[in-house]
Amino acid sequence: MYVIRMKNCAFFARHGVHDEEERLGQRFYVDAVLTVAPGRALSDDSLEGTVDYGAAFKVIEEIVAGKRRFLIEALAMEVAKTLASRFPQIASSEITIRKPNAPVPGVLDYVEVSVVWPQ
Repeated sequence: MYVIRMKNCAFFARHGVHDEEERLGQRFYVDAVLTVAPGRALSDDSLEGTVDYGAAFKVIEEIVAGKRRFLIEALAMEVAKTLASRFPQIASSEITIRKPNAPVPGVLDYVEVSVVWPQ
């Protein structure tokens, strides 16, 4: 096994419970930690049989920049499941989504949620 880490992938989206979050939108940041079963990809030095992280980025982008979700937890789970479906070499993943402008009555850097797949 080996691990691919994609850190701080940034996307503009409109997720959240409040109408203002949908109307204004904001940046969301995604980390993906993918544990991959290599098969022969490492010994053959071949992209075939591994996770193309450029393609993985596009999958994440399509989901995060796509349909509005009320919960970033649900968004993270959809990313994890879709990556696992698209890349059967992924044995497990941890997807973290950060929301820097969460509407809370106080000062904070961001709200962050992580999900692990499979659970």
